[in-house]
Amino acid sequence: MTTTTQTQPTTTTTSTRRQWLALGVLALTALLLSLDVSVLYLALPELSADLGASTTQQLWMLDIYSFVLAGFLVTMGAVGDRIGRKRLLLIGAVAFGIASAAAAYASTPGQLIFWRAVLGIAGATLMPSTMGLIRTIFTDEKAMMTAIGVWYSCFMGGMAVGPLVGGVLLEHFWWGSAFLLGVPFMLLLVVVGRRVLPESDRRAGAPVDVASSVLSLAAILPVIYGFKEIARGGDTTTALLTMSVGCALGIVFVRRQRRIANPLVDLALFRSRAFSTALAVMLVGGVVMAGVSFLSSQWLQLVAGLDPLGAGLWMLPANIALLIGASSSARIAQRLGTARTMATGLVVCATGLALYTQVGPAQGLGLLVFGMCLTSFGIMLPSTLTMGVMMQSAPPERAGSVASMSETSGEFGIAIGIAGLGSLATFVYRDQLAPYAATHASDATTAALDSLAGAVRTATTLPAAAAHELVTAAQGAFTTSLGVVAGVGAVLFVACAVIALRVLRTR
Repeated sequence: MTTTTQTQPTTTTTSTRRQWLALGVLALTALLLSLDVSVLYLALPELSADLGASTTQQLWMLDIYSFVLAGFLVTMGAVGDRIGRKRLLLIGAVAFGIASAAAAYASTPGQLIFWRAVLGIAGATLMPSTMGLIRTIFTDEKAMMTAIGVWYSCFMGGMAVGPLVGGVLLEHFWWGSAFLLGVPFMLLLVVVGRRVLPESDRRAGAPVDVASSVLSLAAILPVIYGFKEIARGGDTTTALLTMSVGCALGIVFVRRQRRIANPLVDLALFRSRAFSTALAVMLVGGVVMAGVSFLSSQWLQLVAGLDPLGAGLWMLPANIALLIGASSSARIAQRLGTARTMATGLVVCATGLALYTQVGPAQGLGLLVFGMCLTSFGIMLPSTLTMGVMMQSAPPERAGSVASMSETSGEFGIAIGIAGLGSLATFVYRDQLAPYAATHASDATTAALDSLAGAVRTATTLPAAAAHELVTAAQGAFTTSLGVVAGVGAVLFVACAVIALRVLRTR
C-alpha cells in the first residue's frame, strides 16, 4: 500500500510533464509555420531584385505555398489517420527542413517557386498532424481546450512577431536567411519529437484513395485561384470559369466519398450539428476577418498616411489582444461554457466592427485601432473553441481528418474574404466616387475609380488643389466602403452568435 501511494503521484506528474513537453514541441511547429509566412513578405522585394523575378513570378512565389497547402491538407489529414500522425509529422519536418535550405539557395525564380511548392506539401503534413496529436495527448476535455488555446497562441504569435523577426534578419543577412530560419526548428522537432510525442491510433487496412486525393486537389486549387484572381482585379470571366470547374470537381469528389468504403473525408461527421456549426463559424470568421484586415491595412497607409512600419506598429495592440484572447479562451469557457464563450466572442467582434463604421476619413485612427483590438480578442474565443468542439464531435482516429478540414475551411475563408468582401468594398468605393467622377471626367478620375492606391498615385501628377480634391474624395469613398464591409461582418457575427447559442447550448 505504501509503495503504491508513493508511486502514483510520481507517475502522474511524469505523465503530465511529458504531455506539456509534447505540446511545447507541437506549438513550436505552429509558431514556425506562421512565422515563415509573415517573414517572407518582407523578404520579397530583396529576393525579387536578386533573382530578377517578374511581377507574375513574385505572385507565384507568395501564392504557391498556400495553394499547395490548401490542396493537400485533406489528403495529408487522412494519411496521418492511417499511418500515424507522429510518423507523418516527422517525415514532414524532414521534408520542410530540406526544402527550406534549398529555397534559401535558389538561384532562379523557377527554382524558388518549385521549393515553395514543396514547402506547401510539407506544411500540409505538419498542420493536421500537430492538431491531431493534441487530441491524442490530451484526453481530458479541459486540458485539451487549454492545449488548443496554447497552440493557437503560438500560431498567431508567429504572425505577430514575423515582421519584427524578418526585419532583424534582413538587416544583418541576405534574403535566404528567412528560409533558413526553419531548418533548426525542424531539426529540433525531429530530435525531441521522436522522444516525447506519442503515436496516434492508426486505421489499419484502410489505404488512402488516390483518386479522391487527386479530386480534392483538383477541386480546391481552382476555387482558391479564382478567388485570388478576382481579388487582384484579374480576368473575371476566366476566374469564374476556373471556379466553376473546381466546384464541378468538388461535386464529383463528394459523390465518390459517399460510394467508397474508406473515404478521404468522412461525410458522416457533418451529421453532427455541433461539428457543422463549429466548421461554419470558423469559415465565417475567416471570411470576415480576412476581408476587414485587408481593408484596414490599406486604410492605415492610404488614408491615415502611415508608412508600412508605422502601420505595423499601430496594428501591434491588435496582435497583443489576439494573443490574450487565444490564451484565455479555455479559462473563460470553463466558467461560461462553450456556447456562451463562443457567442460572447462573436458579439465582441461585432461590437469592434461597429466601431469601424464610425471611422471618418479625416479622423478615427484611435477608434479604428480600438475596434481592431476588440475584433482580434473576440475572434480568438470561438476560433480556439471551434477546433475543440470539432475534435470532441469526432472519434479520436479521425482527428487528423478533422484538423485538415478545419484548416482547409480557414484557407477558403481567407480567399473568400479577400475576394468577396474586397469586391463589395470596390463596388461601394466606385459608387461613392461616382458623383466626383461625373463632374471631373479625366484620365486621373479613371485611375481613381480603379482603386484608392490609383487615386493617390495619380494625384502626384496633378496641381496641388486638384490633387487634394481627388485624394479627399477617394479617401472618403474608401472609408465608406470599409464601414459597409464592417457592418456586413458585424451582422454575420451576430447571426453566428445566435446559432452557436442554440446548437451548442448543451456543451
